[in-house]
Amino acid sequence: MLELEELTVPSGPAAAEILPRLRRVLDGNSPAVLPVPADDQRETQRLRDALAPGSPIDDEAALVVATSGTTGTPKGAMLSAAALRASGTATHARLGGDGSWLLALPAHHIAGMQVLLRSVLAGTEPIVLDVSAGFDPRSLPAAVGSMSGRKYTSLVPIQLVKALGDPAATEALAEFDAVLLGGAATPVPLRERAEAAGIRLVRTYGMSETAGGCVYDGVPLDGVDIRLDDRRVILGGPTVAIGYRGMPEHPAFAEKGWFRTDDAGAVSDGVLSIQGRLDEAISTGGLTVVPQVVEAALATHPSVRECAVLGLPDDRLGERVVVAVVASGAVTLAELRAHAAQTLDTSAAPRELYLVDALPVRGPGKLDRAALRKRLIGDLPH
Repeated sequence: MLELEELTVPSGPAAAEILPRLRRVLDGNSPAVLPVPADDQRETQRLRDALAPGSPIDDEAALVVATSGTTGTPKGAMLSAAALRASGTATHARLGGDGSWLLALPAHHIAGMQVLLRSVLAGTEPIVLDVSAGFDPRSLPAAVGSMSGRKYTSLVPIQLVKALGDPAATEALAEFDAVLLGGAATPVPLRERAEAAGIRLVRTYGMSETAGGCVYDGVPLDGVDIRLDDRRVILGGPTVAIGYRGMPEHPAFAEKGWFRTDDAGAVSDGVLSIQGRLDEAISTGGLTVVPQVVEAALATHPSVRECAVLGLPDDRLGERVVVAVVASGAVTLAELRAHAAQTLDTSAAPRELYLVDALPVRGPGKLDRAALRKRLIGDLPH
């Protein structure tokens, strides 16, 4: 039996050094690899401890990608070479053909790794930004100027926010044939600002367990199937992982070829909409409130740049709905409650407002609700 090998992923342009290895991964001519960041020894050790490179692994596995680890212990999604090829081929088919890719995400996460893998499949050299110290939108114009042919990139919403604050970066993004946006929910006002600037956004939905985004603008890629089980989204098709490393009986992969997500969704006219995570629903006064629905409503307030809704312990209600806001102008709790009540039941309106400088994130830009909850419990409401 083959053993899982550690693949050290450099930051910045040096990330292109692993492309020959990725070619062998896609061809099925390499032992399975576990990407780890070259410049973050703490994260590398965490991945080693959880996913045990150097020990035997399923012969079908080609790439093991860690989940973001909401519980603190990452799970390793085992992806086959066939799944990776199917994902890349379907992506290019949906976007209009092969092209040149710009990497602006850490490449040891699935979204960044897929930029490199798609480049290999397309036979193009990726342009790589150094994001080890954070995403700097000022680097976009020169990077885009060095690209030719069809141009693609993949971003998370917070990067788009930063880019829209820089006129030159905004113009550079408008030159792409497609800007894939995933990793976290995209507020409607953010999407509208980008589209008004001529940026061709493609909102993606997927995860490490599905080789990254497999639903674009609510429509599954070729070969991808969607089912709902009591609102739970279940994804199937050739891009689905074999399973989790070291967890052969995990219920998320109980049905071969399908992955049971923790997301609630709905399908209308063949288009999937995500309504929030089932494990993040707030129970307040006997009613259920989905944070992402409230966030979508509050995000349309002109003074809300970013927001996060969650439930905090409450002796009377069980949980009370609160909101943390990164504000772009003056805003009060009364204003936000009235704004939410325009489209939602008053039970969903926040009862407390916390003004913050930034929302905590984990992995490739996902909101870290656990960290936010811990911070807010120690703070006083505004």
